[in-house]
Amino acid sequence: MTMTPHHRTGRVPRRHRRSSTFPLLIFSTVLLAGSFAQAQLPAGTTDTTQQPQTTPQDPQRAEANAAIDRQDFPTALKLLTSLAEAHPTDAHILYDLGFTQDALDQTSAAEASYRKAIAAGPNYLEPHVALGLLLARSGKLTDARAELAKATTLTTDNPAVMARAYRALARIDQHTSPAEASEELLAALKISPETSEDILLAGELAEASNDLPAAEASYRRILAADPQNAAATAALTHILIRQKKLDEAETLLTAALQKTPDDPILNAQLASLYDSQDKTDQALPIVEKLHAAQPRDANLTRLLARLYARSGQYDKADPLYATLISTSAQDLTLLDDRADTLIHLRRFAEAETLLKRAIAQPEAFLIQEDLASAASHLAFAASENNDPATTLQALAIRDKVQPQSPSSLFLAATAHDKLHQVKQASDLYKQFLSVANGKFPDEEWEARHRLITLEHMK
Repeated sequence: MTMTPHHRTGRVPRRHRRSSTFPLLIFSTVLLAGSFAQAQLPAGTTDTTQQPQTTPQDPQRAEANAAIDRQDFPTALKLLTSLAEAHPTDAHILYDLGFTQDALDQTSAAEASYRKAIAAGPNYLEPHVALGLLLARSGKLTDARAELAKATTLTTDNPAVMARAYRALARIDQHTSPAEASEELLAALKISPETSEDILLAGELAEASNDLPAAEASYRRILAADPQNAAATAALTHILIRQKKLDEAETLLTAALQKTPDDPILNAQLASLYDSQDKTDQALPIVEKLHAAQPRDANLTRLLARLYARSGQYDKADPLYATLISTSAQDLTLLDDRADTLIHLRRFAEAETLLKRAIAQPEAFLIQEDLASAASHLAFAASENNDPATTLQALAIRDKVQPQSPSSLFLAATAHDKLHQVKQASDLYKQFLSVANGKFPDEEWEARHRLITLEHMK
């Protein structure tokens, strides 16, 4: 049968935080994890007007500072741990200890040290901000926001750190309260110079407010000053796609990739752009390369599987879908995608088993069209598997979501025919012939001959 269902300012730059992972299918210009991944404050800063006076510096403290300056954090940790034991209420030592622990990815210990520094010097700005940034990096955004908001109420002679607090607040608020985030960004700009990251954030806030022209202008402004800025390139591409300026987006991406051909984000965007335009032959080699570099990225794996299926390489698509299902067994559309691949591989029994699992929980489908797709595939797989009862059950689910089609009518007719339900089969064959209009010659030929046979069975 041929018919088928279808990134510190400050003394010590932060270099020890793991880089964040960017989603590769649906581009988002803002990632809070990425925004805070490089964020940490300088150790050993002083503000004699507001911060607690530290004990006179001794040789051990000087040695600790020197270790921090050269980023020898293990040595600094050993020295500062000893100093903190000797001076448990020295907020500066406690803050530097927290900073060092933070640099070594000792998150829990760093959080505890920052909190001790705050208790020892409540008006000491730096540990408040450092704790807020750490909490944000850990995904505790509500607690992070509270700590950063507290920091902005303090008085300081260190406007750069205060600006850091405002910028971090803006990053946290940009999705839930873009207007408040804009005010926080403006507060930062009043006390510190504007950076390209600020312009990028301004563009993101404009985008969150659905002011796409303003967002586009912000991203173009960055690129005018820094044509190699990959983040701005990716953000502008995203905006162009949202505005349906697909040719401009493709031109921008291809030009950027000529300079940085291995940039994973830009490659992923170009692949997704080609995918959205059904340019499978152009998308496939890009995604194959990305997947080879990041084989555990589920989004990439799924995109590659879909592209293989679309290009008829079902034998390559199926093992990818099987791997995805092994870790996402409750993803019903994933079950349907693999079942469709199995149908094309003529492994109908396996497809039917997968689809029965999906159809057993129709309320779990978030999109009704996805439910209809799974039901259509089940009806077809069951028909090929000589299971007419399941075919009819699947069609009943499908027909509640979508109008009948020539395909569904023919599948229903053959199911009733196999069950020896003559009248229902005859009526459905006739309905099928009335709408087929020569588009399904094999099935139309079968329907006419079955009608002749059924007529003699009445």
